[in-house]
Amino acid sequence: MPFDLSQLRRAARSAIKLSAVAVIGAGVLLSGATGEAGAANPKYAGFVIDANNGKVLYQDRADEYRYPASLTKMMTLYLTFEALKSGKIHKGDKMPVSAYASGRPPSKLGLRPGTTITVEEAIYSLVTKSANDAAVVLAEYLAGSEAQFARRMTDKAHRLGMTRTEFRNANGLPNPDQHTTARDMATLGIALREHFPEYYDYFSTRSFNFRGRRIGNHNRVLNRYNGVDGIKTGYINASGFNLVTSVKTDGKSVVAAVFGGTSGRSRDDHMVDLLKRYMPKASRRDTGPLIAAKPNPNVQVASAEPDLPKRGPIPDFRPATGGISINDRIAMAYGSDAGNEIAARMPLPTSRPLVGRDAIRAALVDDRPALSNAAAAILPLARPAAARAVKRPSEPLMRQASVDGAATGSIDRETAAEVVQPSKPSSPWVVQIAATESASQAMSMLSKAKAAVGSPLAQAEPFTESISTGGSTLYRARFAGFGSKDQAWKACAALKNRSYNCYAVPN
Repeated sequence: MPFDLSQLRRAARSAIKLSAVAVIGAGVLLSGATGEAGAANPKYAGFVIDANNGKVLYQDRADEYRYPASLTKMMTLYLTFEALKSGKIHKGDKMPVSAYASGRPPSKLGLRPGTTITVEEAIYSLVTKSANDAAVVLAEYLAGSEAQFARRMTDKAHRLGMTRTEFRNANGLPNPDQHTTARDMATLGIALREHFPEYYDYFSTRSFNFRGRRIGNHNRVLNRYNGVDGIKTGYINASGFNLVTSVKTDGKSVVAAVFGGTSGRSRDDHMVDLLKRYMPKASRRDTGPLIAAKPNPNVQVASAEPDLPKRGPIPDFRPATGGISINDRIAMAYGSDAGNEIAARMPLPTSRPLVGRDAIRAALVDDRPALSNAAAAILPLARPAAARAVKRPSEPLMRQASVDGAATGSIDRETAAEVVQPSKPSSPWVVQIAATESASQAMSMLSKAKAAVGSPLAQAEPFTESISTGGSTLYRARFAGFGSKDQAWKACAALKNRSYNCYAVPN
């Protein structure tokens, strides 16, 4: 039979076209690849982080603004768990359903005005059905109104290092001023796991019975990949299909976020694909918590009384206005000029795993311009969108009444006279609470912290350690005298209970 070269050429061209279509489809649907394919799906963003050591395993547009949709409820649940843990509310509390809450659009339980729902029923309904009405009931019970609750949500997000996130409601329903990033939502996923292990199992609920109705979980990935233990799905038209997933198996721990899926199934398929690709690269070595917890002693259930603080005193170094940015928290923990070091850290060799301060900075901090000195590294948390070189979500929404962002503060840099630094003590582990511009300020903070905490720091030895970087000198405020990691973390926990930031590090 004669060989027909023209037929072979036509077949080859057809095969190339089909391959191109498959590649472009995969890029749009799954990885949101750059170039022509990525442009076809502007809603996409993805982020995968090793939750054992903070190493970023995958990121694609991880810092661009996206609408969170029902991922918003992760923060609603964070504040709910915080109130439960503090004893301000209880699982069996019966919460009243307002007409406003009842009127929220689906997905919902269909709660009627004037009825009640327990705190635990609301938790289950948010995790499984993503109930918009129940989310507002929780918000009103905890803060008096959804608007006030949204302010608390934003404030908490910024305290956790989610500096690109703004909340305007408790459920994720469309609002043009409500936005987040894939990196920020992964941060929140890690914070939920680390700060509330006693409540985190709610996220693995497959179904629950609500007054005779069986309600299943929207998160199908729970049944598709070994070790998945949550967390949350989300969808509105402007966002596409979103998902944050947590996996813990065989000593490995990963949290991943995907935004902009074209369907629930394609989003789930992409998430499973990311887990299959990057779980083998995750480490089994746990370097400790990644998100510093700062307890909020002022959590209050809504009442007719003014929302005033119930505990004190507040440490002198706590900011009065503005906010502590993630840069400042890293500088406080590790004593470095965060602005200059962040600008200098990229690119990093991919063969060297990021751990400790590099891991936290790479995973949780957005790149910012290098600044001249440590004081200039203090940046406000709530900045106008126009001042940020980050894209806002591309799809317009119907304009709704906006909610003012929470006011946050900056670190007090009051200059004090220099003092002679104590010599560096011999100690396997130390606990650091700050990095200041003077040794005397550092020692003053340590003295006040030791007095405030009491017996857990009775044997601790305060000392300062200078570090020069970026043309300036900072002084680490540290406690020594801890023979093990456990001892250091127990001391740090006691400090956090008194609203001090801290971090335990090997000496």
